Amino acid sequence: MASTSKTSRFFELADQREFAVCQAINRTVRFRPILGYFQLVSRLGDGWFWYALILSLPFYEADLGPALALQMALTGLACTLIYKALKRWLIRERPFISFPAINCATPPLDRYSFPSGHTLHAVCFQTMLFAGLPALAWWILPFTLSVAASRVILGLHYPTDVLAGALIGGTLGWASMNWPGA
Repeated sequence: MASTSKTSRFFELADQREFAVCQAINRTVRFRPILGYFQLVSRLGDGWFWYALILSLPFYEADLGPALALQMALTGLACTLIYKALKRWLIRERPFISFPAINCATPPLDRYSFPSGHTLHAVCFQTMLFAGLPALAWWILPFTLSVAASRVILGLHYPTDVLAGALIGGTLGWASMNWPGA
């Protein structure tokens, strides 16, 4: 109970400090083309892009592709379990819930904000691609960066949610690719 209240107080303070940045970034959605682009990226980042990529890897690279696809699928499952547990444990409200001045430009997939699951998966898979198929990874990088940016632009996450998701995802992707026997 004491750690929960400490966590709540920490997030309340962090939320106040990040509000102005979130609001400034969120205002970019006033421009329809930007809003549409980031809504599409966010929707694809729900998993659709990554599922398609993982399923296509065996055809893209016959030797390494099947093993990398399986490894990405299993690591992605681990990512999902970890970020869902963290969200339930840490309980940080989304920016648009705490601050009505922030516009939510697309519905969230779940209630809480910390860490960004979209960013966690995107950076995890990006890290794995750089380790396994670096030429392909460079082509995917703009999408990964767009997914991370979309989370704040659409009012769904604070910058620290995205940063935490990136750090956790990068660590999980690196660990997966460096696991003994991988």
